Amino acid sequence: MLLFLGTCGLLLVLTMIGEGLRARYAPGGDNPEIETYMTRVHSWWAMVLLVSLALLTGKVGVLVLFGFASLAALREFLTLTYKRQADHTTLALAFYVVLPLQYVFVGLGWQGLYTVFIPVYAFLLLPVFTALRGDADRFLARVAETQWGLMIAVYCASHVPALLKLQFDGVAMDRGVLLIAFLVMVVQFGDLLDFFFGRRIGRTRIVPDLSPRTWEGLVCGTASAMLIGAALAWLTPFGVPGAMLMAGAASLSGHFGALVFAAIKRDKGVKDWSHLIPGQGGVLNQLDSVLFAAPVFYHLTHLVWAV
Repeated sequence: MLLFLGTCGLLLVLTMIGEGLRARYAPGGDNPEIETYMTRVHSWWAMVLLVSLALLTGKVGVLVLFGFASLAALREFLTLTYKRQADHTTLALAFYVVLPLQYVFVGLGWQGLYTVFIPVYAFLLLPVFTALRGDADRFLARVAETQWGLMIAVYCASHVPALLKLQFDGVAMDRGVLLIAFLVMVVQFGDLLDFFFGRRIGRTRIVPDLSPRTWEGLVCGTASAMLIGAALAWLTPFGVPGAMLMAGAASLSGHFGALVFAAIKRDKGVKDWSHLIPGQGGVLNQLDSVLFAAPVFYHLTHLVWAV
């Protein structure tokens, strides 16, 4: 509850900043940058409430939340890919076998399986079912897009609830739920502040033809995430220096992950992954940075701090 109230307080500050900018520079709501910033803040009010509800319900709530998020994200991704009738069996297996099994393995704590199930066994077996249909038209592209969808929408996302299964030496309490809150907050607030600073002081675009993100925004966003990580170090077993480094690694991974998603959208000729969330795109639009950061954060935590 303390974490929830603190998050609401931070969002309130960001909302007031946005309203102040709107009143000063765009009283009629005609500044697209300020309106985009406010849209992101408003979306995070809704997402904070949803994630907080899941965290308060415990492990089952978190698994269910991210399971449905993976389902929606996988659907958004594969909707934009090239598919033929020969892929129907493979797609059915991806949605109704691979996805639920991944979360079952996470729920059971079978780390040796959920860390390799998709990138090894699913990647090897699913193309077999496509090949058995005998349709070789753009076979490699069709298979690769399905595999990549499973990787980002299911494998990466499942590493968020996988944090629930980590144990730490000398820590009596269950830190998994708090680590999830830490990861989501540092990545998303870092991303939001990257957007804010990038529009305010950004001059040098990282990839000019791909994304409006700037090096100045990336540096300020990552630094802000590290400061937020230090303030939230009490949620983690890392200590303040460790929390800052972990927040920086997660935020930086998220920033570059967002560039990858931007490249995919540019390749597909779309602005948003879907219109599931009115005015704010789809699940992938909201979680792109977290999806890339989750495996990095999980494995660093497991290798350095977990027992």
